[in-house]
Amino acid sequence: MSAARRSRRLLQWPGSLLGRVSLILFCGLAAAHLLSLGLLLYDRAQAVSTMMIAYLARDVASSVAILERVPPTERAQWLPRLDRANYRYELAAGPAEWRPADPGSTAAEVADRIAAQLGDRHAIQAMLPPAAREPLRFAVALKLADGTAMTIAMVPPGPMLSPWVVAALTFQLAVLALFSWLAVRITTRPLAQLARAADALGEDLHGPALPETGPAEVAHAAIAFNAMQRRIAEHIVERERILAAISHDLQTPITRMRLRTEMLENASLKQKFGHDLAAMQSLIAEGIDLARSAEHGSEAAIATDLRALLESIVFDYADSGQVIGLTGDVGAPIATAPRLVRRIVTNLVDNALKFGGEVEIAIDAIGADRVAIEVRDRGPGIPEDQLDAVIEPFYRLEPSRNRDTGGTGLGLAIAQRLTSALGGELTLANRPDGGLAATLTLPATK
Repeated sequence: MSAARRSRRLLQWPGSLLGRVSLILFCGLAAAHLLSLGLLLYDRAQAVSTMMIAYLARDVASSVAILERVPPTERAQWLPRLDRANYRYELAAGPAEWRPADPGSTAAEVADRIAAQLGDRHAIQAMLPPAAREPLRFAVALKLADGTAMTIAMVPPGPMLSPWVVAALTFQLAVLALFSWLAVRITTRPLAQLARAADALGEDLHGPALPETGPAEVAHAAIAFNAMQRRIAEHIVERERILAAISHDLQTPITRMRLRTEMLENASLKQKFGHDLAAMQSLIAEGIDLARSAEHGSEAAIATDLRALLESIVFDYADSGQVIGLTGDVGAPIATAPRLVRRIVTNLVDNALKFGGEVEIAIDAIGADRVAIEVRDRGPGIPEDQLDAVIEPFYRLEPSRNRDTGGTGLGLAIAQRLTSALGGELTLANRPDGGLAATLTLPATK
C-alpha cells in the first residue's frame, strides 16, 4: 500500500460520524486539559526553583560554617550528613572541563546568593558542563577559610509528578472521553435513525414514520424524509395500479382477437396470430403478477418445513417431465410465508430451466439466523456487469426481443419483489464451473 493511500485511509478514520466528532471533541478537550496542566507544572516549577535557590544559599552558608569548624581530617565524615536530595558536597576543585557560568543564568544567580550569605572571604565561581541542557545541572566551586577547595554539585530533580497525579490525570482523560462520546452519541442518534429508515425504505415503503422531534435541523430532515417516503409510496402504488389496469383491460381485446383468429381459414396465418396472442397473454399475466407482487407481502408467516416445501415443488416439476435435483436440509421449521417462497423458487427454477437446462436446488443454514435456497443451472451464465440489471423489470439479455428466446423480463423482478417482502435477499452469481446460481437468503426465525 502506497504512502498516499495510507494517508488517505488514516484521514478517513474513524469511518462513522459518531467516531469522528467524538475523536475531534476529545482531542480538543484533552489538549486544553494537558495545556492547563503544563502551565500549572511550569508555574509550580518556577516557584519551587525560586524557593530552592533561597533555601540553598542559607543551607550552604550553614554547611560551610560547620566544615570550617571541623578539623580537616574529619570533614570527609561530615559530608554525607550535609548532602541534600538535589545537591551534594565534594572536597575537591570543580571538573577541569567545565566552563564558567554565563552572567544572568540560574547557576550565576545561585553563586551570587551564596556569596551574599558567606561574604567576601570565599572565592566563589559557578560552573556549567560543556553541553549544558538542564538549567539546574551546574556546580559551585569555592574555597574554605583555610584554602581547602570544595565543590557543591547540583543534581537536577526527578519528575515532579507523583503517581497519584498521573492516576488522576488518566481518570480525568477517561471521563472526558466518556462524556465526549455520550454527548456526540445523543446528538447523532437521530441521524442514525434516519440512516436506518433510509436503508429500510427499499424493503418497506409503508414502514413507520420517523419521529419529527429533536434539534431543528434533525426535525426538519425527519419531516422531509417522511414526506418523501409518502410520495414514493403513493407513486409506486399509482404506477402498479396503472400497470394492473392496463394489463387487465388488454385481456378483453386479446380475447376478441383470439376468437377472430379461430375464424381464419389460412392455417399458417392462424398459427402465427395464435402464437403472437399467446405471447401477449403471457406478458399481460406477468405484468399483472408484477403489479400485485407488493400485495403478496401481507401473507402471514407460519412455521414452514422448507425441505418439504421444496420437495413438493420438485415433485410438481417431475409430473411435467422435468427432473430437478434437491440437496441439503435446515432441520427445524422456520417462520415464513410458504406461498411467497414457492412463487420465488418457481420463478427461479423456470428461469434456470429456460436458459440452463440441468437444474439443482440446494438448501443450507447460514449461521443461526439465516437460511439459503440456491437454484443452480448449467447454462451460459450472465455477464458480470449485468448481474444486477437482470433483476430490473423488463430487462432481457437476449437482444432480439424474441419472447421465445428472451422471455418477458419479469420473472426475476417478481422474485426480487417477493424476496424483499419476506425480508430476504436475492443474489445472482456465475458458478466457477459454468452456469448460474440464484441464491435466496431468508431470515430463519424459529
